[in-house]
Amino acid sequence: VQLQASGGGLVQAGGSLRLSCAAAVSGRTYNSYAMYWLRQAPGKEREFVAAVSWNGVSTRYADSVKGRFTISRDNAKNTVYLQMNSVKPEDTAVYYCAADRNLGPGVSPDYWGQGTLVTVSS
Repeated sequence: VQLQASGGGLVQAGGSLRLSCAAAVSGRTYNSYAMYWLRQAPGKEREFVAAVSWNGVSTRYADSVKGRFTISRDNAKNTVYLQMNSVKPEDTAVYYCAADRNLGPGVSPDYWGQGTLVTVSS
């Protein structure tokens, strides 16, 4: 499973940004995977942000983003999204999309894309 993230950039605190991650894989295969967003801030460990089940019905969020970020997927386009609203400077990080057959914040996904940098200015 090859993943390509995009949509990062510079945004002011309180603003919004949408990240996308396209999977280069057959539709049937893509639909077998839960999709994840994780992030790594400078000098910090990588952390879980959000995950969505293969059919989009179940979602999981880190407490730090709950109520502000929304994960969704479009299986017809093999794409997962992360809508980021009310962003804060502490959301600054490299954001990674990932895929795994299992869903949960404790899962270490099997497949990773390259990161996309999000910078939130105060």
